Amino acid sequence: MEVKIEPSWKEVLKDEFHKAYFEQIVMALKHEKAVGNTVYPPGNLIFNAFEHTPFDKVKVVLLGQDPYHGPNQAHGLCFSVQDGIKPPPSLVNIYKEMKEDLGLPIPQGGNLTKWADNGVLLLNAMLTVRANEAASHSKIGWESFTDSVIRKVSDLKENVVFILWGRFAQDKQVLIDATKHHILKAAHPSPFSADKGFFGCKHFSKTNELLSKAGIEPVDWRL
Repeated sequence: MEVKIEPSWKEVLKDEFHKAYFEQIVMALKHEKAVGNTVYPPGNLIFNAFEHTPFDKVKVVLLGQDPYHGPNQAHGLCFSVQDGIKPPPSLVNIYKEMKEDLGLPIPQGGNLTKWADNGVLLLNAMLTVRANEAASHSKIGWESFTDSVIRKVSDLKENVVFILWGRFAQDKQVLIDATKHHILKAAHPSPFSADKGFFGCKHFSKTNELLSKAGIEPVDWRL
């Protein structure tokens, strides 16, 4: 099967597209379409994170869990929503922390494409979801794929900052070589947990300090 994904990623991940689990993903998505279910994000945006952050440009990996499952929200970048859509609660808290940490104004919209274009891989562990059913595609094989993405970044690059918010993301730490990368951990920005260690984590400024020390251009977090 021909997978439309940014060329540098296609080369790095070429073996994955021929594995049984990836065929399982394709079959599951075809089945959803056949029975008339709506899947988010739209097919042309499933690999959007890779499109905006080519492999050689990755300097930060921010890990999310599942795409938003409401209409016009998900567009392939974790925590991000499409233009014109109100920022969801977790993103509102991310903005609050960014303002507190860096003094940047809180944006009106929720589109984080500028971060992706600036070298932040906004990676969800699951790249699709059935409409109105959170985590509905958690068992179709996506985690095998995105675990491979994390491993490839860890194996083939150096001095990448991995930002792991919440237990789900932190469980991925085993895939990362901490001797040559940086791992920042905090509570999830969800309203249920932000007060338990997300607010005050200063991950935006810490990320840029780590990148600067490694001689890498810091991220411009302005939106």
